[in-house]
Amino acid sequence: MDLSSISPTLLLASLMVAATPILLAALGELVVERSGVLNLGVEGMMITGAICGFAVAVETGSPVLGFVAAAVGGAALSLLFALLTQVALANHVASGLALTLFGLGLSALLGQGYVGIKPPPTDKLDIPLLGDIPFLGPVVFSHDLMVYVGLALVVAVWWMLNHSRAGLVLRAVGENHDAAHALGFKVVRVRIMAIMFGGACAGLGGAYISLIRVPQWTEGMTAGAGWIALALVVFASWKAGRVLLGAYLFGGITVLQLNLQAAGVDIPVEYLSMSPYVITILVLVIMSADRSRAPASLGRTFHASS
Repeated sequence: MDLSSISPTLLLASLMVAATPILLAALGELVVERSGVLNLGVEGMMITGAICGFAVAVETGSPVLGFVAAAVGGAALSLLFALLTQVALANHVASGLALTLFGLGLSALLGQGYVGIKPPPTDKLDIPLLGDIPFLGPVVFSHDLMVYVGLALVVAVWWMLNHSRAGLVLRAVGENHDAAHALGFKVVRVRIMAIMFGGACAGLGGAYISLIRVPQWTEGMTAGAGWIALALVVFASWKAGRVLLGAYLFGGITVLQLNLQAAGVDIPVEYLSMSPYVITILVLVIMSADRSRAPASLGRTFHASS
């Protein structure tokens, strides 16, 4: 066992990369749940975005087009959920679980011809001067564009929810959809737009896994990242800033256990591998004891005639 082989600089830099896919997915789900909709199909939308982004990037040679396709794929799948829950008035939980199963099956079908293929590389940003700062440069300023897109999205979602009219309407719909409807707000339209935004973010998170973090396609490669994203929303008490904290916490634990394995720590590999999920469950149980901060209409079906 040689813990000195673990580099703090590489550890923190890897943390930001590991946190990005679940950060993107969790931010999208945060917006969805603040509108009063519970979408358990995040895993399905992520894996669909992963194969859509991977396939388009391979066929076009452009990772940028791959990420665009991933966002479109995730949003398209989320539209199916929106039609089920907001038009057909189906149960949110059952529809979300069905969406995950459908996404996993669809991605396996679409990805059959892409196993073993390498996607085009995604360049890291070369930020002059900032990237040369000791320690801070490699940790913060030497990543690909999507890492910074995730950070910018945290700020954008926080500002939208707390300082914009659109955010006010979204929160009003999530807290009391009947009152929002009585005031003239288009509840169904607001929720469908929120659901599609969440789907696009989940798709981006999935594509980040298949194009950057693990640059290859394998069936089921999201490996529960969508469920972690759902847990992070509860952990964050439906606040954007805390989603960032939770994503970095999970990403840090994930990277640390990999480094401990590489350093030869005398702990069974299986225990190290399951540690991020066990800690996430424990934190979720502790934080979910108080659901008073959850949107009051979360998971409730809206009937326009009521």
